[in-house]
Amino acid sequence: MTSKPIRAIVVGGTGYTGAELVRLILGHPSLELVSIVGNKTAGQSLASVLPSLRGIVDGTVQPFEPDAIAERADVAFCALPHAASAEAVSALRQRGQTVFDLSADFRLDDLAVYEAWYGKHPVPELLSEAVYGLVELHREELEGADLIAVPGCYPTASTLALAPLVNNGLIRPEGIVVDAKSGVSGAGRGLSAATHFPETAEGVRAYKAGAHRHGPEIEQELSRLAGAPIQIAFVPHLIPMTRGILATCYAQPSGSKVTAAACLEAARALYAGSPSVQVLEEGAHPDTLWVRGSNRVHVGYAQDRSSGTLIAMSAIDNLVKGASGQAIQCLNVRFGLPEGAGLEAPAQWP
Repeated sequence: MTSKPIRAIVVGGTGYTGAELVRLILGHPSLELVSIVGNKTAGQSLASVLPSLRGIVDGTVQPFEPDAIAERADVAFCALPHAASAEAVSALRQRGQTVFDLSADFRLDDLAVYEAWYGKHPVPELLSEAVYGLVELHREELEGADLIAVPGCYPTASTLALAPLVNNGLIRPEGIVVDAKSGVSGAGRGLSAATHFPETAEGVRAYKAGAHRHGPEIEQELSRLAGAPIQIAFVPHLIPMTRGILATCYAQPSGSKVTAAACLEAARALYAGSPSVQVLEEGAHPDTLWVRGSNRVHVGYAQDRSSGTLIAMSAIDNLVKGASGQAIQCLNVRFGLPEGAGLEAPAQWP
């Protein structure tokens, strides 16, 4: 465990996940915020770009200068879009920086899969160096990692719901369906008609059904647990709220004796001691309201009386456990700090 504060810089700190990282760093007992780096906003006052920091953090948004970052900081969080993030990460790793990347650039092991969904990878040689940062499944690997790929929000919610079932062989590997719903902050701070308030406030819609980039990420992690390929049908939905993801996953039991109670038992065993994952009692269903603003995950299980289909559910805050809080959780493990350090706050309620 370190005694001196860990000096942290947030690259891409003026978006939603970047701003959430800043908030969590400021409240962390072992972290010191060195600066916030931006692109289009470089040189502007922090108070004007992030009004929530007014009177708390002074100064201006800094330009991306890898040498200066490596000199001033112990770690860098990259909250940039894919491809742009890979290039920034590469520059920082060349200077020996420990990096927590919140883009999709280093989450997928298979280069061909990445390029099928995201296009040509700028620095494919770094893929083998990255450790996938779903702490509940990769704690030991994270302890010595210097490039951590922080998972996506949908994969976090979906994988944590299904992992205990796959890990214990409770479900069949075929026919798994993930129906997930997210608040609009998952689309980022940029403006678009699809996330404009009048377009989202009174409707619910599926998007990129059957062709969403997070599907392969979920399949990768479930396949690792199963020791064999697993394919899923993944359908995300946009719902009229700012934060939160509810993932409802459907799977067929592997045998006639597999019940929701068996799923709960498997989840309690897998997540025993976790400061983030809470397994609900039988009959209780996760609700995004109960995790809003926190790094908490609520998981629950049910079984359809008619078909016998198992139903695995989870709720997270997409900006915290689905992004920035998970990055802090990874840092805690990487530096030997208590896993829940700086993440103990309960959900905002109501």
